[in-house]
Amino acid sequence: MPATVPIPVVCAVIEHDGLVLVAQRPAHKHLALQWEFPGGKVEAGESPAAAIIREIREELGCTVEIVQTLPRFTHDYSTVVIAMFPFVCRLAPSSLAPIAHEHVALRWVTPADLKSFDLAAADHPVVAAFQLLKQSKL
Repeated sequence: MPATVPIPVVCAVIEHDGLVLVAQRPAHKHLALQWEFPGGKVEAGESPAAAIIREIREELGCTVEIVQTLPRFTHDYSTVVIAMFPFVCRLAPSSLAPIAHEHVALRWVTPADLKSFDLAAADHPVVAAFQLLKQSKL
């Protein structure tokens, strides 16, 4: 069986006033009603950094600035393999507040509260990397 080429995907851990934004996936999509860090697929010829700016603008109607890149990793959902490119971001000074254009709900939560959410499996390594980053800055 040939190796599956991972689909490049980006996500944003958007920070604001000590909170991070999580979004609930629609009921009709893969990983229905699970929570995730917003993002999406990297288009052909697009860099992951450009993709996260575009995806957040499309999904949430807001503008983010990249603060930090988290480690890239691969996750196998068995039906699809993704190469995840996570970013820590903040809302741009002139940005509108995020609006759930494609998600069921949005919530600003403390990083500690993330463990109480039914997060998509690929977001667990993102949470771990984000927490390590925060601990290293203490």
